[in-house]
Order: sequence, then C-alpha cells, then structure tokens
Amino acid sequence: MADETEKPAVDEAAAAKKKERAEKAKAKAGDKKQPKAPEQTGPAPKYKREKAPRLKGVYDTTIRETMMKEFGYSTVMQVPRIVKVSVNMGLGKAKDEPKMIEFGIEEMKTITGQSPVVSRAKKDIAVFKLRKGQKIGVMVTLRRERMWEFLDRLLNVALPRVRDFRGVSSRGFDGRGNFTMGVREQIIFPEIEYDKIDSIKGLNISIVTTATTDAEGRALLTHLGMPFRQPTPTTTAAPAGEAK
Repeated sequence: MADETEKPAVDEAAAAKKKERAEKAKAKAGDKKQPKAPEQTGPAPKYKREKAPRLKGVYDTTIRETMMKEFGYSTVMQVPRIVKVSVNMGLGKAKDEPKMIEFGIEEMKTITGQSPVVSRAKKDIAVFKLRKGQKIGVMVTLRRERMWEFLDRLLNVALPRVRDFRGVSSRGFDGRGNFTMGVREQIIFPEIEYDKIDSIKGLNISIVTTATTDAEGRALLTHLGMPFRQPTPTTTAAPAGEAK
C-alpha cells in the first residue's frame, strides 16, 4: 500500500510550478498597461498633395502672364480662371433598361474619379413615356484638383483619340465665357475598357469660367490646349468683267 504522506508533497510541487509560470507570464506582459490611442474627434484629415496638377501649374506660371499682356489687365485677379467642370451623361433608355444606370455610375466614376449624382425627370412627358422621378442620367461636378486633372486628360489624352478628329466647334460658348461641348463616345477615355461596357454613351462637358466675354473664355481655353476648329475661309465671287 502506497504511503499517503507522498501525496501532499506532489500537490505542493504542482502548485509551485503553477505559481512560477504565472509569475513568468506576468513579467513578460509587464506590469504597466499600454496606453490607449487617443480617440479621433471630428472629420478625418484630408490628403494633402505634394505637387499641384500639371495643368494648374501651367496656368499659374505661364497662362496668367500671357493673358495679362494680351488683354491689358491691370491685376492678376482680372485674369479669367476655371471655376468648375460639369460632366453629364444622359441615359434616356434607362427607363426601359434599369441596369444602364448602374453601368453609367461605374463609368462616370472611372472617368472622373468622383461618385456621380443620379438625375431624375422633373415632370411627366407622355410623348417619351417618361414619368416624374424616373432615373434619366448621371452627373458629376468637378472642382479644384480633380477638375484640373480631368481637363488635362480630356485635352491631351481623350480628344486625340476621337476618330477623324478635326477640332472642337467654338459654337458652344454661352455669351458669358462659359463653354459646353459634347462627346459622342465615352470610350475615348483610356480608363474605360471596351469589353466591359454595355453600350456607347455620350457626354456633355460644361466648363464654367470667370470670363465676362466669349473672347476671353476662348483665349483661356486655347492657352490651356483646347483644339478649337479653325473657321473655313469664305471665297467671294469676283465682279463681272474682272479676271478670276
């Protein structure tokens, strides 16, 4: 028969080992608790660019001075500048194909880098079988850095990809220096993958400036790189009796 006096000794040895393990774990974790990260109050800090957009730099360093000499402005504040760019994609067929709105939202987000707003019909139009409140397009308004980046890509990348491109018509001015142009196909932007689109969609692009006349607005856009179409020269008929 085993000696009963050996059992308490075994229990004491197990308790000593357990205590030793607890002390090691406590020493490893440390007596001091790690301080909590301060809770963030208010909105998240905005990302700050290290460098301004390329086209904005060209405007600040070159175009301002050029237009001051061209129009005789007395101060830099008189030089016209771009205020905003609105991009609108009309989707009239969306009343019959609801998924077209989803494709339009994704394509507009890819082109502009900003989430668009869905535009709806303001009233019923029986001729077009349109009801008030139906989704008929998507729209984006760009300002500041995104505006300059979009203009840079439009003027230097997208427009040269237009088939049989002969320039942009200057008839889009509204008389107060603002300009509106149309794009027939969204696939001229290299960000759009042709295999992933559902249909060809057009865009209306409105450029709002601080110019007071169309001449100032056209000069500003021309210096930025807008390829306006040159007017065709008109030939006058020679009077009778004169050599042609």
